[in-house]
Amino acid sequence: MLAVLSPGQGAQKPDFLRPWLDLPGAPSRLRWWSTVSGVDLIHLGTEADAEEIRDTARTQPLLVAAALLAAEHLPMYDVALTAGHSVGELGAAALAEVLTPETAIALAGVRGREMAAACAQEPTGMAAVLGGDAGEVLAAIESHGLHPANRNGAGQVVAAGAVDRLEKLAAEPPARARVTTLKVAGAFHTPYMDRAEQALAGVAAGVRGTDPARILLSNLDGAAVTNGREMVQRLVRQVTAPVRWDLCMRTLADLGVTGIIELPPAGTLAGLVKRELKATGVPEIVTLNTPDDLPAARDLIARHGTVAGHEPTISFRVVVATTAGTFEPAADLAEGAPVRTGQVIGQVVTRQGSVEVTAHGDGVLTEWLADHDDPVAPGQPVARVGGHLS
Repeated sequence: MLAVLSPGQGAQKPDFLRPWLDLPGAPSRLRWWSTVSGVDLIHLGTEADAEEIRDTARTQPLLVAAALLAAEHLPMYDVALTAGHSVGELGAAALAEVLTPETAIALAGVRGREMAAACAQEPTGMAAVLGGDAGEVLAAIESHGLHPANRNGAGQVVAAGAVDRLEKLAAEPPARARVTTLKVAGAFHTPYMDRAEQALAGVAAGVRGTDPARILLSNLDGAAVTNGREMVQRLVRQVTAPVRWDLCMRTLADLGVTGIIELPPAGTLAGLVKRELKATGVPEIVTLNTPDDLPAARDLIARHGTVAGHEPTISFRVVVATTAGTFEPAADLAEGAPVRTGQVIGQVVTRQGSVEVTAHGDGVLTEWLADHDDPVAPGQPVARVGGHLS
């Protein structure tokens, strides 16, 4: 199984987009997306210095546009899974066909502008806490009145909140940990961004997300989201909710992902995956930074992709578990029975309760892929529904 990952804020570098402008149609594509996002993407990706592209209002649409521009040159129909870190989730949602590219970039523009405005309200920031015991690190962050904004795995938690409280955390770090101040505008993914979340919600209310065409992981809990409307709601909620990239990587491992492509500007997520999954087996990774890396990325898809020969019409669709637990198929539903969009075909039983599993297309239940009480991971197929689904 192959996954394509879309990076988040902090991965950008001056001039990183320049090589992509040599591809046919790329400049006109970026000019159109610049109109949609409200920022000059070509200037930001080629001429702007590090300080200018650190501006949240500019960086967020730039990162989403860069990822989608590169992905247009990949055979995405053979890719099984997409995920993104923070604003990278908008790019991943577009790659999963929940959003159109234009919608994703427009939302990134709104998100960036509103988060930048929220940062200006009071002095806040973020700091990476590296090493130490995970429980002790989280307890120390809480004791200082801060928030664990990013839990990135590999011994890295990002604390966020008031600047004076971050300074106290740095002066009194948890045992065997070090604290590094990050050069960001404010406390992203915390309640300090409530204003931005509300503004984004007002715009996203007019967006009709379609159900994902491939497995799409959520930063909220690492779960595979199968409903487009729910994913749009999660994208809005993520402005103030912590990024659980650790749980996304756990799902990658649970699903047996063997190949990963990180879209430009690549390297950050690949590094986290290598460190987090070294004990269980690191997938083969391609960091796609320039068009020169496209042949290696295409070769990885050819060797790890889900489809040997793509058919233009999908003859079946799998239904996947959205969380970890044990699967219970619907008692009155047998193979060969017709199912309708939204019909509950089973549930995943967790410690917190049961989560319904629903069909996301009309058809016939052709095969159960999980039995009663089988343990399942987020994104794991539990049933196959036949029929010509668009």
